Amino acid sequence: MNTYEKKMLIRQMFRNLRFFCLPMAESRRKYIVKHQVFASCGENLFWQPRKLPSDPKCIRLGNNVVVAADVTFINHDVIYLLINRMGKGPCKEHLGCIDVGDNVFIGLGSKIMDGVRIGPNAIIAAGSVVTKDVPAGSVVAGVPAKVIGSFDATVEKQLAASAETRGDSRFSEERIRDAWARFENNARSSM
Repeated sequence: MNTYEKKMLIRQMFRNLRFFCLPMAESRRKYIVKHQVFASCGENLFWQPRKLPSDPKCIRLGNNVVVAADVTFINHDVIYLLINRMGKGPCKEHLGCIDVGDNVFIGLGSKIMDGVRIGPNAIIAAGSVVTKDVPAGSVVAGVPAKVIGSFDATVEKQLAASAETRGDSRFSEERIRDAWARFENNARSSM
């Protein structure tokens, strides 16, 4: 590793530490926009993860993208180290890009692999591993992620559930009581 690469790694470590310490998603969004962290970033980004991807310049984010906590964008691998240490090289580190369209939700703990394009109006369910392109207007889930539904149907379901929800704050006692009542009713009906 040459001096320039060492300097860049140290700079990246300090940037990541500073970013990790930002307390709220809104402060992280402001940091991302101000420092032009990604190759491109549209309007209305919500970024809940406390860490930045290793290669953010290989990621494009569209408008109205919501990224839940612990989402990982994987743009490179380190298998080249194994190959080179086996004397099979020289092998260079792989680097790939990720493109996220407009109106995309990426659920908690998901992993997005390189070479993936997530179409507009898409939902990635929590815990999914996205290894292939996600079609526009779809909901994907699983390991590896597969299409399980449509964006429009999920939006309609969420709106219907929201209309039945009482209270404006997730901390209101009325809303918490209603959540427990729904939970108990669902448990009884599934027996």
